[in-house]
Amino acid sequence: MADQAATSSIARVRWTQLIVGVICMVMIANLQYGWTLFVRPINAAHGWSIASIQVAFSIFVALETWLTPVEGWIVDRIGAKNGPRLTVAFGGVFIALGWIVNSKAESLEMLYFGAVLAGIGGGAIYATAVGQAVKWFPDRRGLAVGLTAAGFGAGAAITVVPIREMIAASGYQSTFFWFGLVQGVIVFLLAWLLRAPEPQELKGLAQPKVLQSARSYTPAQVLASPVFWVLYIMFVMVSASGLMATAQIALIAKDYNVANMVLIGGATTLSVALIVDNLCNGAARPLFGWVSDNIGREYTMAIAFGLGAAAYWLLGSAGVQPWAFVLFAALIFLTWGEIFSLFPSTCTDSFGPKFATVNLSLLYTAKGASAFLVPVANLIKASTGSWRMVFVVTACMNLVVVALALFVLKPMRSRVAVGEANLAHAT
Repeated sequence: MADQAATSSIARVRWTQLIVGVICMVMIANLQYGWTLFVRPINAAHGWSIASIQVAFSIFVALETWLTPVEGWIVDRIGAKNGPRLTVAFGGVFIALGWIVNSKAESLEMLYFGAVLAGIGGGAIYATAVGQAVKWFPDRRGLAVGLTAAGFGAGAAITVVPIREMIAASGYQSTFFWFGLVQGVIVFLLAWLLRAPEPQELKGLAQPKVLQSARSYTPAQVLASPVFWVLYIMFVMVSASGLMATAQIALIAKDYNVANMVLIGGATTLSVALIVDNLCNGAARPLFGWVSDNIGREYTMAIAFGLGAAAYWLLGSAGVQPWAFVLFAALIFLTWGEIFSLFPSTCTDSFGPKFATVNLSLLYTAKGASAFLVPVANLIKASTGSWRMVFVVTACMNLVVVALALFVLKPMRSRVAVGEANLAHAT
């Protein structure tokens, strides 16, 4: 009876931690996925070029990712009790300040400064929440990380229409201010509920079905591992293709002449697409995370990214009709969002849980590197006169990653596992 009570208590604690992490991720979703709604209004208000405005997006994504190793190290360094709560509280303050600065920006330099603040805060929250998931759920790591990442991917879906309506009614400046303030306050308050598991607290959980390392690698050891760099290259390639779509979807809809076409219930094609895209982006993360818990990470990557290649091709060649645009864009988001569950899970499976927050943050910097490829899509479009070649390139990138998952990453991880087993047997 005592064992059952202890198991039930741990179950409540870890699901509470997961739910709080998901809500915090929902609160930072608009920082990335709502950005596309502000680009045209900023352009109209100030006359700044679209490319120069999108630099702010690249700055945000770069800092939101590249600083996560430092923020993850801080979480682990402070300790299980206070590390997560202090880091997330800090993030809540900074995401509020970032959008408030955006609301007051009268120059590109000030807009970029707002992106810096939001990127620092968003990264602190993201790294901590994902680190919490991989630590609390070693038995269902893919699902837990998927649910956490789903908060970030799908969280913007509930606010797409309110943001568009508030921009239309009150201007983008007021929208930046109030959404930034509310999101930051909610994160700050929830932060004080967080903590990481203590050593041995999760002893007795069911064994995972996928390959997991029996040892924990330090960040220095991870950076020296070929497995890490294969994962990193794969992450950059898939992330770049998806970021091109998330940052440009409103512009693509406009160029396809479907953005303002009424589709259903008075909602335009763009509004419907943004809602469906965010839902698919969020659903992909726990869905493919759960699949990967059962059939393995690499096989799941091959399925998801193979479908992704088809989705990019279809949107580029047949997405000029309203419903086709919604459908194929949704398929892109459904087959892209899962990178934020598959790659963190694979990282912790490969390198262990002790330094998981900083190690998966090192891998997450690949998203920052990929962000600087986003303007390349605009250059390709400008030189060719259409988005078709952009989608051809992104489809090919996804197919390369499928090959890397099956024929490079999987054999490498298997060899490392054999080496660890032989070493353990010898000692």
